[in-house]
Amino acid sequence: MNTADHILLVEDDPRLAEMLTEYLAQAAFRVTHAANGRAALNAMLTGDVDAVILDLMLPDMDGLEVCRQLRTSSDVPVLMLTARGDAIDRIIGLELGADDYLPKPFEPRELLARLRAILRRRSEHRHQPGLPPPSDAELLRFGRLEIDPAAHAARIGGQPCELTAYQFDLLLVLAQHAGRVLSRDSLMELLKGEPLEAFDRSIDVHMSRIRAAVEDDPKKPRRIITVRGAGYLFAKVQD
Repeated sequence: MNTADHILLVEDDPRLAEMLTEYLAQAAFRVTHAANGRAALNAMLTGDVDAVILDLMLPDMDGLEVCRQLRTSSDVPVLMLTARGDAIDRIIGLELGADDYLPKPFEPRELLARLRAILRRRSEHRHQPGLPPPSDAELLRFGRLEIDPAAHAARIGGQPCELTAYQFDLLLVLAQHAGRVLSRDSLMELLKGEPLEAFDRSIDVHMSRIRAAVEDDPKKPRRIITVRGAGYLFAKVQD
């Protein structure tokens, strides 16, 4: 991870924003603070933001709307800050393309760990300009579904699948373990290196988005199967 990573902090509480800005600066991040949604969207126009920390409670527009507008033009990692009881907002945020969430109140060290995790995933899977295209041996093919780890992309019948970086990582882990049932805890540990918290159902939300992208009929999935009480299985569909 580059120590000069530029973080856009979208937070309307001036005291919290000041504390987080100082804390992240001490961790060698460059921080731009936006106190409302419109300022955040304008800041994104510079094009050099590496990750966004986005509070959902903003004075001028809902943080979910900021996330929705952001995803129309950028795949920058988004870490949402939510009130502890706002489970619905967390689910909607993940469906709109946020990569992770952190309930308030939180420990700054946890925010830093989650921020570093989403930056690391993006860095590890970002395709570097100038490199030769990946060979066929590097591709995972399951019928019309093609998963390209080097380019961090998935395609159905040659058409790109709309997935966030985190959702692609989930799909890749499942495909690499095709035919095996992976529990939610196993998936979280493979992706983040940490156990799943009891209240964390974000995996399920991301799975629904992945199904929408890779299944012919998401309501009758054939590629990503839920095994009740056990987890998820990636089926080797060859059509």
